[in-house]
Amino acid sequence: MKRIILLCLTCLSIQVWANNLVVSNVALVEYNDVSNYVKVQFDLSWENSWRLSSGPANYDATWVFIKYRVNGGAWTHGIVSQANSSAPAGATIDVMSDGMGAFIYRDADGNGNVDFDGIKLRWNFGSTSINDQIDVQVQAIEMVYVPQGSFYLGGTTGDESNKFYAGGFSTSSSFYVTSENAITIANTSGNLYYTGDNASGGDQTGTLGASFPKGYNAFYCMKYEVTEGQWLAFFNSLTETQKTNRDLTDATRKNSDGVVSRNTIAWTGGSAEATSSAPDRALSYASPGDINAYMDWSGLRPLTELEYEKACRGPVLPKPGEFAWGSANIANSAYTLVSSGLSTERISNPATSTGNAIYSDTNGTISGPLRAGIFARSAVTKNREETGGSFYGIMEMSGNLYERVVTVGTAQGRSFSGIHGNGIISSTGNGTAVNWPNNSTGDGYSYRGGSWLNGSDFIRVSDRFDGASIIGTGNNRLGFRCARTAP
Repeated sequence: MKRIILLCLTCLSIQVWANNLVVSNVALVEYNDVSNYVKVQFDLSWENSWRLSSGPANYDATWVFIKYRVNGGAWTHGIVSQANSSAPAGATIDVMSDGMGAFIYRDADGNGNVDFDGIKLRWNFGSTSINDQIDVQVQAIEMVYVPQGSFYLGGTTGDESNKFYAGGFSTSSSFYVTSENAITIANTSGNLYYTGDNASGGDQTGTLGASFPKGYNAFYCMKYEVTEGQWLAFFNSLTETQKTNRDLTDATRKNSDGVVSRNTIAWTGGSAEATSSAPDRALSYASPGDINAYMDWSGLRPLTELEYEKACRGPVLPKPGEFAWGSANIANSAYTLVSSGLSTERISNPATSTGNAIYSDTNGTISGPLRAGIFARSAVTKNREETGGSFYGIMEMSGNLYERVVTVGTAQGRSFSGIHGNGIISSTGNGTAVNWPNNSTGDGYSYRGGSWLNGSDFIRVSDRFDGASIIGTGNNRLGFRCARTAP
């Protein structure tokens, strides 16, 4: 009887994101009616991929996960396993031990576009009825692997607010992270400390336990900030009640279905799907509860502010006033935007031989965030400075929108233990992972990297002006990206 169920399975495909990431040709194959699994087969392609065995010694990857629903009901996270999953020639597939999804990436050094056909993920769907109609989605997010290793925090000779430094030494002495062992925050030798230039830097006390992700162990970080299109994939999979509580257009967030500060998300309510006229644009106006729900739903987790600094500068000694591209050089003339809202959106007059980022001096009349990865496409010379890329190739870590990362400056932030989302949110639309920053108040989040509206001081890597600010709502300067601890 279960063989008939296969005839009732419907595959919903294709999602396209910032770097022309495409999931296509989704099919269900090799049904096993004894062990209750089926393989989800699909093709996956994206642009500007790489793998390097030297230098940064890292690679980009795609996080892939499955959502399904039975008889038109609520969407549920599909549990996958490594056993019987397979990747085509040229690709590696790593299925996570918790079954939340898999990372897919090149199996050898190289760079350029990739096109992996015939990927197969084993989905353990469990028991069903002969009359069930099952719909399946394959979701995909571009990420970057940050390898294990020691690195430095803050401690530059610059004037970055509330910056990290080695306790017991001058504020220009960087703190060296050499393991995931517990770290005490105190102004004494061997400990981590930070300056108290304003009240929003943190309480300058406490301990980061061994489970708090410090950036020494390998992790994955989203290549770009979450986009409007990615948000829609999440939002439109929710129930009406969940949507009401995650509505970015309500009075506590954007307060409009129109375009506000370049945010184009609209939702008329009820059973209607939300829409965007700029799906590749970085998403603003998300509240702490919104971002926690998105990360929990996708099986990912927040990035910590220690991981943020490593993701920016890698193992290199900090430089005074440096931005994510590793120098204090930065463009200071207004950009001209062409093809606004399209996947080809770009800057027609990017700066050369210096760093590019959207912030107050370059924003001009744009007045909002840009398409994810825009400087990689716009740069005249595709080097780290002109593309604005971090040491590991992560984009827009300075400018565009603030990064929401877990702070070390409050007890709530320090309680974070790196737990990943389980793919399930509450009936009211809240994330349910324990020891994450507070859904309602935002306590536990730090705001790093500045935004399109801030001056250059705020977008520096070591700047912690809002290192422990508590902001419970979304606004036009705040974005986010997700992370996951590498296996």
